[in-house]
Amino acid sequence: MSSTGLTLYATRPGFGLPDTSPFVIKTEVQLKMAGVAYDRASAIPPQAPNGKLPFIDDHGVVISDSTFIRAHLERKYAVDLDAELDVRQRAQAWTIERLLEDHLYFAMVWFRWIDPDNFAKGPAHFADSAPEADRARMRQEMQARKTAELHAQGLGRHPPAQIAELGTRSIDALAKLLGDQPFFMGAFPSGVDATAAGMLACVATPFFDTPLRRAVEAHPNLVDYVARMMQRYYPGHAW
Repeated sequence: MSSTGLTLYATRPGFGLPDTSPFVIKTEVQLKMAGVAYDRASAIPPQAPNGKLPFIDDHGVVISDSTFIRAHLERKYAVDLDAELDVRQRAQAWTIERLLEDHLYFAMVWFRWIDPDNFAKGPAHFADSAPEADRARMRQEMQARKTAELHAQGLGRHPPAQIAELGTRSIDALAKLLGDQPFFMGAFPSGVDATAAGMLACVATPFFDTPLRRAVEAHPNLVDYVARMMQRYYPGHAW
């Protein structure tokens, strides 16, 4: 039973990250930004109401999807993670979130899940707890599902070099948008920074060798930004 009444259902730490999912990191950082106490529990996607993590159980109210979780937190707990932003900045923040979640995310997933070396090093181990006789089949099925998702989304229809090119364009744009500011919208962190921290950390983790990681490393401001966010919101995690 939750000691706080609110439980965040997450994946687990891994790949050099406080959680293997950028969306879990996003939601956890937003909970911390909002000052809302929570407990954390590990789950797997089939246990989630819509088949994806994270989700929360807030005193019996179950909310899925990181964007709707944020809306619930702001409404119920009377917080505004964008309190320092004007109307135009809020629109810009939403645009950055869409670049992160609807474009860069899928490029990151391709290099994590489809690239054979990275898959073997990382996601393939999600099957390690299954009976040994079932592991090879489970790994093939996991990778096949991701391949189908990426093909349906569109990015997965391209060869690796073009996926890297597209992902790098998003990373270069993010570096320009951040500039010399400490946070994406200026001097103070806002909701979009939770999204950016999760996605950029997942891209930049040294656990995987990818052209996207190297693209982030080519921008010192992005490298410093991820380190700043990790230190601020995950001070106990060695980044």
